[in-house]
Amino acid sequence: MPRLRLLTAGESHGPLLTALLEGLPAGLRLDVAAIDADLARRQHGYGRGGRMKIERDRVRFTGGLRGGETLGSPLAMTVENLDHGVWEKVMGPLEVDAEAAAKRRLSSPRPGHADLAGGLKYGRRDLRDVLERASARETAVRVAAGAVCRQLLAACGIEVRSGVLSVGPVSVEEPREGFSFATLAKVDDASPFRAVDPSLEEKMTQAVDAAAKKGDTLGGTILVAARGVPPGLGSHVSWDRKLDGRIGQAMLSIPSVKAVSIGSGVSNAFAPGSLAHDPISWDEERGFFRERNRAGGLEGGITNGEDVLVVLFQKPIATLREGLPSVDLDTKAPHRAQYERSDVTAVPACGVIGEAMLALVLADALLEKTGGDSMVEVRRNLEAFLAAQRAF
Repeated sequence: MPRLRLLTAGESHGPLLTALLEGLPAGLRLDVAAIDADLARRQHGYGRGGRMKIERDRVRFTGGLRGGETLGSPLAMTVENLDHGVWEKVMGPLEVDAEAAAKRRLSSPRPGHADLAGGLKYGRRDLRDVLERASARETAVRVAAGAVCRQLLAACGIEVRSGVLSVGPVSVEEPREGFSFATLAKVDDASPFRAVDPSLEEKMTQAVDAAAKKGDTLGGTILVAARGVPPGLGSHVSWDRKLDGRIGQAMLSIPSVKAVSIGSGVSNAFAPGSLAHDPISWDEERGFFRERNRAGGLEGGITNGEDVLVVLFQKPIATLREGLPSVDLDTKAPHRAQYERSDVTAVPACGVIGEAMLALVLADALLEKTGGDSMVEVRRNLEAFLAAQRAF
């Protein structure tokens, strides 16, 4: 059983989004402004659509918090959908206007989305019942929950960051020794793309503008990393306890992320073993360490004390202005896929969501190792664990 469990609810144009995070220790003091800052980072980035001009995401806590400190009970939080007023007749939880709903009905599914697969699974003839939940808007409350986990990790000396490696054809080159947390040193959260190499942002802008002009979309790759992760999180003893597997599942749950690489996992597949693996060294100050980190901080499903490095591969957004060939559900005749308001690219935002998911998985693994019902216990148990490792 995981120590932390995150459950989210809500639709893209419903009244609000809700998250319930269960398993947090008591006594974690939360910085709400920092959580709101992460929500703003998720909305930022060149190539975003009109929805980002409407929403001003802020978190509201409704349970599990008193005086800014967690109580050990489930933490409940919401993010309001400011766009709901326009959609209330279509997306009202208790009542909808039949005429308004008919005008917004989605009957021509979009290739690459959950529309058709979800409609077939749940028997929904109006595919809006699928797209409203499958929408990436749901990730707003994931980012809020992940920001809480980020603060728990920070209290234990662990930092999580991300940066864009590529947008469309514009890409940085992977160093021979692999990426590192230091790769993210030049990332500017206020820049259009949050790129690890700011000199590429002009070319990224040109690529997005060219795609927008054609009515097309672009994907990209993102590095998500954590520094200060102690050795020994996760386990090799069972397939479902391997931490790289848990990270992979979390990252692949992000909309449009279709592949994940731990460290240099992709390029390692084309390299000889002598270059793919990381030599082990030891000294008095650092203890055991790796000369490089192509393994991405994980060996055998367990953290090894190096930076945890994850590369996300996000496909181009599947909503295209012109619409790909599809079929009308009622007539079964060929029909262009319907268009819903969307972005040209959301690669910069994907990194922020990736940070949230990595923080959630690492916080879960940390609490699994340390136990403890309060932050005092967690920190005490962590220090004892680290002391035992230093004496190994």
